Amino acid sequence: MLTNRSEVVVKKEMSLLERIYIPAILAGMRITLSHFFKRKATVNYPEVKRPFSPVYRGQHVLKRDEAGAERCTACGLCAVACPAEAITMVASERKKGEENLYREEKYASIYEINMLRCIFCGLCEDACPKEAIFLTDRIVPSTFKRGEFIYGKDKLVEKVDKRVDISKRQTQTVLEFKQNKKFAHNRLYTDKQLKEKH
Repeated sequence: MLTNRSEVVVKKEMSLLERIYIPAILAGMRITLSHFFKRKATVNYPEVKRPFSPVYRGQHVLKRDEAGAERCTACGLCAVACPAEAITMVASERKKGEENLYREEKYASIYEINMLRCIFCGLCEDACPKEAIFLTDRIVPSTFKRGEFIYGKDKLVEKVDKRVDISKRQTQTVLEFKQNKKFAHNRLYTDKQLKEKH
């Protein structure tokens, strides 16, 4: 014995009703019949949609800045922070004449998220110093082919003429931080400003 405690087990004989299971069957039928008169828990999606929380974490979006350039600089912090290792990217250097396409000298030429591995935890958006990736209130559409769940830049980067509203994802603290010009680490430097700085 590992402890001084002991438990007496009593083997009680079953009665006739317990042996034929009629009371148990009737109790189960009573529970089943009570559910017939309750409100249904299911909805006919996609015709009917349930209300979502303002901070619901759905499909990702790669944001653009006010000028329409991609914010992502392929720093890789989102991929490192991802516990499911769902994010992969390839960094490239911006060429002359692509200043309006990418914010800084380095950008992600390939950016992929495996939606089958993603657990929608939101750590990627917390880790991003450029506010480039956010989780939206959009649902990832279902499909029968696994390859269609690898989302590249064609599905992730927001369209210039169709911006995705992520204001609900930003807390009051973040908005106050962005108003403080002292901490404007995210500003876009032109080549002229960079030369003056160095």
